[in-house]
Amino acid sequence: MVNPTQLPGWLVRQYPFKPASFITSLGARMSYVDDGPRKDEAVLLLHGNPTWSFYYRELIRELSAAGLRCIAPDHIGMGLSEQPEDYPYTLETRIADIEALVASLGLKRVHLVVHDWGGAIGFGFAGRHPQMIGRLVILNTAAFAANHIPFRIAVCGWPLIGPLLVRGLNGFARPATRMAMQRRSLSEDEKRGYLFPYDSWAHRVAVSAFVRDIPMNSSHPSWDTLAAVEQRLGQFRNHPALIVWGGLDFCFDDQFLARWQGMLANLQCERISDAGHYVLEDAGPQVVPMIKAHLLKA
Repeated sequence: MVNPTQLPGWLVRQYPFKPASFITSLGARMSYVDDGPRKDEAVLLLHGNPTWSFYYRELIRELSAAGLRCIAPDHIGMGLSEQPEDYPYTLETRIADIEALVASLGLKRVHLVVHDWGGAIGFGFAGRHPQMIGRLVILNTAAFAANHIPFRIAVCGWPLIGPLLVRGLNGFARPATRMAMQRRSLSEDEKRGYLFPYDSWAHRVAVSAFVRDIPMNSSHPSWDTLAAVEQRLGQFRNHPALIVWGGLDFCFDDQFLARWQGMLANLQCERISDAGHYVLEDAGPQVVPMIKAHLLKA
């Protein structure tokens, strides 16, 4: 298990935070960044698979320097959080974990920034606490069921072969450091940062579980949870929302973008045509100021 207080120097130079810890109701240690002035209003930044709060490092620096409190958790099994083999790695559990973290911090107002599976988790939390939710930032994600999945992702969720690929060969997190980028390539230290928590079979348990938790039909255990998330999205139709979308994402493609555009009325949409799934990494200097400006509006 990664010790968040003993990070190597090369990682600290990129990720200069002192993560805090929270124990979930199921007894697992969640690592999270809490940066910026201590207020009861915060920006909640939720990552997906196979990233961790490292994905938001530059955005956190910019927002906290501007006076915004930033909360960026690592979901259980991901990043610097505990990686238990037998945790219930389901959408329902992940939403509950975020609910408990937010309650423990005494937050009264939350602005959401979500990416990848962070969309379903974040809007799952939001749908249960709509009175708390302020501004929205949506980055190549979904919070609704889809009828297609890229084959390269689907195979990672298959019985037997999936765990061999994802946990044995690191065949999800490692390829993502290339496939999720289009405009530029990650530096070697950036790649090391993304892969740092996922250095063994045991430490890739949640990467594999995240893929298996993608519900594609009503028989899947997380189908009802995702359906409930989708049903509650209408509560946010008129919330001020910014979509920053990598146009060359092989997974969350423009079909997902079109669905968001149909759901949200008070929307600013910025499609970055030559950026990939890791849009914050691919086009950071272009998109971080957009996000900062959106979140600083009164």
